[in-house]
Parts: sequence; structure tokens; C-alpha cells
Amino acid sequence: MKVHDGDIPTRRQATRERLANDPNVEVLIIGAGINGAGLFRDLALQGVDVLIVDKQDFCAGASAAPSRLIHGGLKYLETGEFRLVAQSTRERNLLLRNAPHVVHPLRTAMPTHSWFGGIWPSLKRFLRRPAKIDDRGVLISEVGLTLYDFFGRHFRSMPRHSVLFGRRVRESLPDVRDDVKALHTYYDAAITQAERLGFELIDDGCRAHRGALALNYTSLDSVTLEPLAGQPAGEGDTEGVTLHFSDATGEAFEVRPRIVINAGGAWIDEINRLLGRETAYIGGTKGGHLIVDVPEIRRQLDGRMIYFGTPDGRICLIYPFMQHVLVGATDIRCDDPDRAVCDDDERDYMLEAVRYLFPDLDIDAERVRYRYSGVRPLPRSDADDPGQISRDHAVREDRLGETPLLSLVGGKWTTFRGFAAEVADDVLARLERRRDLSTEQLAIGGGHDYPHDEAARDVWLSRVAAACAGDRRRAIVLLERYGSRGEAVAAHCAACTEGQQPLASLPDYRVGEIDFVCRFERVERLADVLFRRLPIALSARLTAAVVEDVATHCGTALGWSAARREAEVARVHTIAREQHGVALGSA
Repeated sequence: MKVHDGDIPTRRQATRERLANDPNVEVLIIGAGINGAGLFRDLALQGVDVLIVDKQDFCAGASAAPSRLIHGGLKYLETGEFRLVAQSTRERNLLLRNAPHVVHPLRTAMPTHSWFGGIWPSLKRFLRRPAKIDDRGVLISEVGLTLYDFFGRHFRSMPRHSVLFGRRVRESLPDVRDDVKALHTYYDAAITQAERLGFELIDDGCRAHRGALALNYTSLDSVTLEPLAGQPAGEGDTEGVTLHFSDATGEAFEVRPRIVINAGGAWIDEINRLLGRETAYIGGTKGGHLIVDVPEIRRQLDGRMIYFGTPDGRICLIYPFMQHVLVGATDIRCDDPDRAVCDDDERDYMLEAVRYLFPDLDIDAERVRYRYSGVRPLPRSDADDPGQISRDHAVREDRLGETPLLSLVGGKWTTFRGFAAEVADDVLARLERRRDLSTEQLAIGGGHDYPHDEAARDVWLSRVAAACAGDRRRAIVLLERYGSRGEAVAAHCAACTEGQQPLASLPDYRVGEIDFVCRFERVERLADVLFRRLPIALSARLTAAVVEDVATHCGTALGWSAARREAEVARVHTIAREQHGVALGSA
């Protein structure tokens, strides 16, 4: 494909050249999941020279495998974590404003089977004593949701909770269990493209400050402690640190940071071992999820999530997601995050949970179109019930010579901005710097200049439709997929030869769209496009023909050889089969 403005020089090459000329950075962040990406953007906005690296793609680990909820943590009320609920509901409301292109209100229904069930177990949990809650009755649910409304009062943008009884429950959910007595409705939020928002945080940081650098597919090889400049050799308390990395090409380089941040999530202890520090901070649990094709349930959901308990005391959820239904989640201890997959036992457990709620509807393994799993970076705990391990966050400090090593433990998608702000303030104090800009009400990525009201939306769509050969429906798709950045995508498609041509296997995507993502969004591999930058795999549309089609256009944009293209296709087939339960076959 020919681009009128000429090919874009690779940012990766420019970053490597900058580090080769000067390996000194103020802050090094290892791990580009949501915690690392959020901190990277915050520090970059303050003008800090910060480098973030990840052995995988940006936001490719557990941050790409959540329940895709931006929520206040209703169940945290049971354990008395009021501060976490208050922070979570506040951050949820902020994300609805700051990332409206990917974070949307989610009406949530909670069925209850009794009037007074769950009171005693809830009191035990509140007192931090083990208890299984297999029934949250009307009374305890009403108390919990009233508190939830109270904690969510800051920056409120959604209605308070309500409740239906008797015949109205059946009208709302005709096929729900006969013993459901009431249906509480409250509001949280969902994130459609978590992986994309993670990338946008990285991109925002790089755009904000020339000294902010980002490298994916970059592995930590070794660490060297050495005397600080101007200090006599042999004095251990005056040692600085040099970290040695290599990227996917095998090329090596060095980094000399003043502060090291370990944001490796479930891999935190492994990274610390590579850094020469033995820690036991993480006791992660695996969360499996399914994308299921069940039109009967999707129709009854009517845009809602159902948040419900099962007989074994677990909490499950089910809600409409990209033309299908998302079901989650398991909570199983996992010692090896590299081997975390949603296995058949987890699949069957979640399907059985759905059958428990909708006993007369047909849902079996044949309906599962896609599955995924990730390991939550929870703090190490001896709790018998993994569901009772706190989802709060904390920072643990070690030293590499005189260099601080800060490990970011815990956290979740909803509270990433607040966690990042806390850590950034600590880092700024260590660097003797002041905060220049708050991220509290700062838009992210495609949320910048997003058209919030109908008048602004109409103006935006009319303007972008002009770059889409007058196709207003195409402009709507771009706004939903990229937010305000859809205007740049439309302009790129218009400037490219064949840019407006639909993909043969995905007619709602354009050739120029794939080209834009490859050239401007730090793509290194085919999987980056299919699984993260775009919601192709997540929407259960991954087929052999799609992989071949997208690979052809990625190869053109990135200059891949025929052998490289074939290797990328083969890698995607392996990822789809082994990590997502999708056998692609041949095109």
C-alpha cells in the first residue's frame, strides 16, 4: 500500500538509538500491564524521563483477561473494605467520563432467592471470619446496594438502585429460576476494549513527553551493580544499577535508572528473582471467562449484566458482549501465570452456573466461541477462599544497591488511575519533583475531544463521514471502535490507495484501517492486531481466512517477508488453539 505522506520510521528503532546514545533514565518500569501503563502515562505527563518495557506486547497478560467490568466492588462491602469501595466507585465514575469510547454504563440485575438469607454469613465475613454465602436475600442485598449508592455519589452519572418483585421478575426474565423472589437493579460499567485502553495509556505517555519511551517484546537478561559516578569502588552502599535487556531480534542494550518499578503483575516475584531479590509478594488466582453464543439469553438480558451467586458460594456474572454473551469467572489459585488457560473443567463449571440460573435453556460446550484466562496479581494470602483475598493494592520496597525497587502488588482495572497517582506522587518525591498535572479528569486516548452530547456527536459524524465517501454508518463504526481517534483513521484510509476497500473476510474493517494500526500503534506481531489493538478475536470472529487476510495487510505495512508472514500466521493459530480454545483449520 502506498501512503501519500511516505512511510513512518519505526518508533522502536528511534527508542533503541536514544538508549544506545544515553542509557540513563529517571524511572524504569518493568511490566506494561494496566498498573505499569497507568503509571507510565502519569509520570510522562509530569515530564519524567521514563522507560517502560514488557517481555510481551503492551497489556498482553492478565490485563487482557479481566471480566471487563469497571465496578465499585459490591462484594467488598461484605469484608468491610469501605475505603476500596469508595475509591472504586469514584474511579468508575471518572473512567466513564475519561474513556467514554470504551467504558460504558452497565445496568446490572441481581436475583435473590429469599428474604433474609445471607445475613449471618455476611456478618461473619465482615468480621473477617470464613463463611460461604450461597444466598444473598432481599434484606441484605437492599442494605448493600444502599451503601453502594452512597459510596458512588462522587461524580455520579448513573441512577440509584431499584428492585422488582414477583410477577415483574418473570416479565423481566421469563426463563430465570422459579425460586427467584426479587430482582435488584443497580449500575456499574463495562470496558469493551481493555487491551486498547492499555495501549492508549502508553501512547498518551509517549505523546506527552519526548523522554517517555516504550518497548514491547523486551526481556530482562541480567543486572549489574556498580559504584555510582564519583564514588570509590568497593563501597557496597554507593552502588548504582545497570539492567541488561534484549528484544525479539536478540539485540542487547543497557539501561541505568534512578528508580526501578516492578509492575510485572503475576510475574512480580519472578522479575525480582531476575533482579537478585527473593520475594514472595504474589499469590495470584486464575480467572477464566467464556464468550458464548446464546441468543435466547442475550435477548432476555436486554443489555443487562446478571450478577448472581451459585450453590457453592461463588459469584458469577453473565452479560451481552459484542454480539455474544460473556460468562465469568473462576477464581483458582495458580502458581505459573505462563501456563494459565481456561481449561475444560472451568468451561464446564461456568456453563453449569448459567444452567443453574436458566435451567430450561440450552447451553453447552458447543456454544462456546472463545475463552480466555489470566492470573490476578493478588497479594500472597493464606485465606482458604481465594474470593476473600483483598483486591486492594500496595507497594513493596526493596533496594538494588542504592536504587529503589518498588513492586506494585494487587490492584485492578477500575482503580488503576488512582493507584498510578499514588505511586507517581511517591516517585516524584524521591526525584525531588512536583506534580504538574492531575490525571483525575484527564481524558485517555480516543476519549480526548470525544463528542459527549448529541449535537457534538452529529457534527463529528458529519465531518468524519466526509472522509468516508459520505458513509455515515462507517463514521459511527469508527467512533465506536476508536473514539475520537477514528477521525485520524478515516483520514488515513482516504489518503491510502485502496484504503477504503473492505477486507474480504471482515467487511466492516478497511484495508487502510489495518495499515493505520500497524504503522501508528507500535505493532510488532500479527497477534498484536488480532488480539489487542482491534477486537477481532475477542468478538469471536477469528477464522483462518481472517488471519490470512489481516496478515497480508500487516505484512505490507510492516515490510514482512513471506517467511515472516507465514511464521506470524502459524503463531496466531497456536495462540488461538492453546490459549483460547479456537481451532482455526485452514483458509
